[in-house]
Amino acid sequence: MKTKILRMLRETKQFVSGQDLCERLGVSRTAVWKVIKQLREEGYQIEAIQNKGYYIASYPENFSESEIGSSLSENTFIQSIYEYLEIDSTNRQAKKLAEEGATNGTLIIANKQNQGKGRRGRHWEMEGGTAIAMSLILKPDIMPNIASMLTLVMGMSILEACQKTLAVEAQIKWPNDVLVNGKKVCGILTEMSAEIDYVNYIIIGVGINVNGTSFSSELENKAISLKMATGKQVNRSELTVSILEKFQKNYQVFLEAGNVQFLMKQYNANLAGINNKVRVLNLGTEYIGTSLGINERGELLVEGSDGVRHTIYSGEVSVRGMDGYI
Repeated sequence: MKTKILRMLRETKQFVSGQDLCERLGVSRTAVWKVIKQLREEGYQIEAIQNKGYYIASYPENFSESEIGSSLSENTFIQSIYEYLEIDSTNRQAKKLAEEGATNGTLIIANKQNQGKGRRGRHWEMEGGTAIAMSLILKPDIMPNIASMLTLVMGMSILEACQKTLAVEAQIKWPNDVLVNGKKVCGILTEMSAEIDYVNYIIIGVGINVNGTSFSSELENKAISLKMATGKQVNRSELTVSILEKFQKNYQVFLEAGNVQFLMKQYNANLAGINNKVRVLNLGTEYIGTSLGINERGELLVEGSDGVRHTIYSGEVSVRGMDGYI
């Protein structure tokens, strides 16, 4: 009910009478008053005037189920949101919920994540209260062999949201990182439970450095936060909503097409290291080539020094720039 009341107040953008809230939600005035009290305790400045009702004067920087849920459009694909103050891993919790029957479009968010992990089991460092840690449960009717492309779909959605919401120039490091100023600001981890020809569920985990101000000595030359890049405090819920809305649009096109040809041009235009030399690391072997961008299957094309074109599959190798992180 809190999310519904917050949505009504947000969308109306003027005073809403308590009676109207009661009638539309089928609850008592006491129930409405309790929710208004909770929202005020969470930092919402809500004005109340007799015979006029309630009005939200200002919003807090709240990374919460009610703030995100009330900001999403009515036709959102997000069906439910699980909010945690502190958790080991949003992906781990998403797996648990998916195994227990959580629906398609279930979102898990956490204010602090203690055991987050990235690709190849790498630890994801996260300062509580400053980052976005979320995982999305999807149950698409697709073949398992194209599921890895969803990492690219999410990466492009995050890049678009950062450009729209923050006007920040970002790049994508294939296949699962978003960079700002040549440093990692976001990592994506896609995991799947599937049969040979059937997807049980897919989990897309996202970790974004948002308002942090420092990193460990090990990461300070590789990582950056959006606040460090822009010099401004970023509203995590607002950015999350923008990402989810961008993803919904791109995801629908992907499901219809079965590939990522629709985002190839934009992806390659924002691909870090394209047309430059890269190092390809694969199971202990290494070679140097020129990155040519992705194809319609989301694979990276790299031309070796011998002129032979290699097709690099996501999850199979690591690609690094000749200098720096990319």
